[in-house]
Amino acid sequence: MTSIIITGASSGIGRATAELFLTEGWTVGLLARSADRLNDMAKSHPNAIPLVADVTDPDAVLTAFSTFQETAGHLDVLFNNAGIFAPGGTIDEIALEDWYNSVNVNLNGMFLCAREAFRIMRHQTPQGGRIINNGSIAAYVPRPNSVHYSATKHAITGLTRSLSLDGRDFGIACGQIDIGNARTPIVQSLVDAAKAAGQQPDPTMAVEDAARSVLHMANLPPEANVQFMTVMATTMPYIGRG
Repeated sequence: MTSIIITGASSGIGRATAELFLTEGWTVGLLARSADRLNDMAKSHPNAIPLVADVTDPDAVLTAFSTFQETAGHLDVLFNNAGIFAPGGTIDEIALEDWYNSVNVNLNGMFLCAREAFRIMRHQTPQGGRIINNGSIAAYVPRPNSVHYSATKHAITGLTRSLSLDGRDFGIACGQIDIGNARTPIVQSLVDAAKAAGQQPDPTMAVEDAARSVLHMANLPPEANVQFMTVMATTMPYIGRG
């Protein structure tokens, strides 16, 4: 049986991915802040391990990963997914609190989780594993008024490349999935807001398609790795966005 920790597992892409991996028979560590949501998911899946933690809290992250290691015995994959999209604006309009929160969750949180996964994978037997970072279309081309989000997602690309390089000696592969307009509650709220304003919303895709893409990356044998994957609504603004 294969095992994975999914951060941000209580909603959106994380939840859809967790539900797919659970159905596929993986042992899944469900990591998020919402104990109620995680426990509800675990009720119908004996292969689920709820891990209540805030990804910005180093001690909580250490405890969650250690608990998973003790329970599952081995960590094959981390889907490093948890993130936020704070209120947007031009750089002079963005509150400093929103900037700090974006950096803390989207960058520091992903660093902390990757750090614990790398530590476990380096020292476990058999050695190795795979880290999949959730980047974004914004890691390449930003949405308007999203300097905080875009900056953190560009940083994730650097994290991915560094982990991919540093993990080679320990059998740890690292790749990045960049998802565009999957119909999470956040994206749906943007669609609803555009319609309410009489605007044409951007095209979207089913969140389950993003989850299946993560499953493909996770299922690869150790000698193969998707370094970067872009999966997006076919006609969304991306090529030539601006």
